[in-house]
Amino acid sequence: MDFLGNLGPIFWCVIPALVVIVVTILAMGIRVLNEYERGVVFTLGKFSGVRGPGLTVLIPLIQIMRKVDMRLKTAEVPRQEVMTRDNISVLVNAVVYFKVVDPEAAIIKIEDYVFAIRQYTQAALRDVIGNNEMDAVLTERVQIAESIKEIVDNETSDWGVDIESIKIQELEVPAEMKRAMARQAEAERERRATIIASQGELSAAENLRDAAETLSQTPGALHLRTLQTLRDIASDPSEKIVLFVPSDLGQVAKNLAEK
Repeated sequence: MDFLGNLGPIFWCVIPALVVIVVTILAMGIRVLNEYERGVVFTLGKFSGVRGPGLTVLIPLIQIMRKVDMRLKTAEVPRQEVMTRDNISVLVNAVVYFKVVDPEAAIIKIEDYVFAIRQYTQAALRDVIGNNEMDAVLTERVQIAESIKEIVDNETSDWGVDIESIKIQELEVPAEMKRAMARQAEAERERRATIIASQGELSAAENLRDAAETLSQTPGALHLRTLQTLRDIASDPSEKIVLFVPSDLGQVAKNLAEK
């Protein structure tokens, strides 16, 4: 009886400690997932399901859970030097927009899907730009980005990830190439200006021909045009000297020459 009496105080000290330990272990199994999160649960290392948002309970020390963010993410592809098909080096960087659609595959099939997407996009970017000439790269950036997206999306579909879009942010060419492109653009503008000027001269000549034909068919029109020209020579009448010559002087001279 004395022995049991001595264990009494120890018993009442151990029981609360055990209760605290049990409550702590049970509390470790309570998790809360946000609306945009999913939980991939492993029981003794084996996949046992995907938990949805809200309160979820795990078996402590037996089950673990990996959270997966289902929101749209961005992965920046760092600037890199790429050689085009016509052997011109350009500096390119891009941004990948993606989201997880299968949490199980994103956790089990790939170690770090964000890093993997960035690296695969970088490789696809080099391949696609390397198969195009510089002019196509500069003028068809949207089509090139779509080609890269198709390649990356096909590869990452097994990873539980969906590629929303890929945007080429910057595309920088060497300074020598910029000057050459500026000279080319200037020459192209001069060519178009020359063509437009020649077309204007052609249209003016055609209009003058039509005007001459119209004046020749109307006897009084040429006189009116002559008077209009005299009026437009100067605004001050004192600055003009007008000499009147018979309009049929040419015909009279012709008749005299025939005689």
